[in-house]
Amino acid sequence: MNKFLLLLLLSLSAQSNELVFKGIEETEDEIINIEFKLDKVSYINSYNLKNPSRLVYEVNQSTIENPINEIYNYPIKKIRASKDENKTRIVIDLYDSVYWWKPTQKQIDDDVLVSLKLKKDKNLAISTRDIVVAIDAGHGGKYPGAVGPNNILEKDVTLLIAKELERTLRDTDGYQPVMIRSGDETISLNDRYQNARKLGADIFISIHADGFRLSSVKGASVFIWSEEASSTVARNLSEKQRKRIQADIKNLKPSDFNEDLARELYPDIYKDKISQSKKLGTKILDQLKRDPYTKIHKKDVEFADFRVLKSIDIPSVLVESGFITNPEDAERLKGKPGRRMIARSIFLGVHNYFLENPINGTMVENNNEFLSYKIQKGDVLSEIAIRFGVSVESINENNKLNNKPIYPGQIIKIYI
Repeated sequence: MNKFLLLLLLSLSAQSNELVFKGIEETEDEIINIEFKLDKVSYINSYNLKNPSRLVYEVNQSTIENPINEIYNYPIKKIRASKDENKTRIVIDLYDSVYWWKPTQKQIDDDVLVSLKLKKDKNLAISTRDIVVAIDAGHGGKYPGAVGPNNILEKDVTLLIAKELERTLRDTDGYQPVMIRSGDETISLNDRYQNARKLGADIFISIHADGFRLSSVKGASVFIWSEEASSTVARNLSEKQRKRIQADIKNLKPSDFNEDLARELYPDIYKDKISQSKKLGTKILDQLKRDPYTKIHKKDVEFADFRVLKSIDIPSVLVESGFITNPEDAERLKGKPGRRMIARSIFLGVHNYFLENPINGTMVENNNEFLSYKIQKGDVLSEIAIRFGVSVESINENNKLNNKPIYPGQIIKIYI
């Protein structure tokens, strides 16, 4: 299929993706939820502007029959929406700064519900949101993945690492983790990246612990997407996934976002996404190299044809935490300390990436001197120190704790 025909098909297809205003509701916790309906999942850009304060959402390849001009109550002045070439632009004019969430898209029967949420917060100087990190625990359900000594399953190891990473992100101010799977569920390759888009992910981290025919192969690696594999192991892993890809491609639902066709429509955006993925992968790999307990399989970011990484705009990496067919890696990954170190390396890599590549209007951009961590029930300073790669002494000193007991709900500063 030539490029002209592809673009024509995309253009014709987009005409049916109509945006319809559904309404506004306020919850008991003062969150304002503005809802729209689409025919199918869309590529949506969202950002905040100041002077005057407003939130902007660009729903690409969509149309709107009736422009919207809705006056509302504080902190919203007005909600506007109109057609702008090949996209629909939604603007929320504000009286003051707000805390806001990235738009989410949810399939409900034959429609896609788009939710734009915000909450008034008089403590904010500018409108702010969290960075959304999609965490994909590889395999699950009927796909156990690789099997190691004593029947260690890849799907179990990846979920435990994912939950460790989720906990750190959840309790650290400025981040919002979203889990692609939270239990032993069977999730298709399509649904993994489709769900990342629906949940408004800023980045996508897929966690694995694969196997190889030679038990001597060991060590952690970080991958980004490419049609051409960068090594024998990468080629082997790519081939294993290709067996599932063809069926998944055919099983795209009419309401799904077609990442493959969109790459033809947004080549510059996709090129930038690959560049950002490499930067993100390099930051994570740098942290894995610092972990004295984790061996490194390849010293540079690798390339492989992993379908879950093929989003057109979301920087995406796949972290091989090790090979559980290797006795040394299996021993490390079956224990909590080893898994925690992998999760820590991913978190610190993610944080360092956003320090150098900040997203406008996020908490990490507005406060990059330290992290604010909320103490949870059962937390002790020694474990928090391990989680962030700092010393207990530095936490004590920076928070003037004077070795006093910590308590749930307490906010502490962590300088990394």
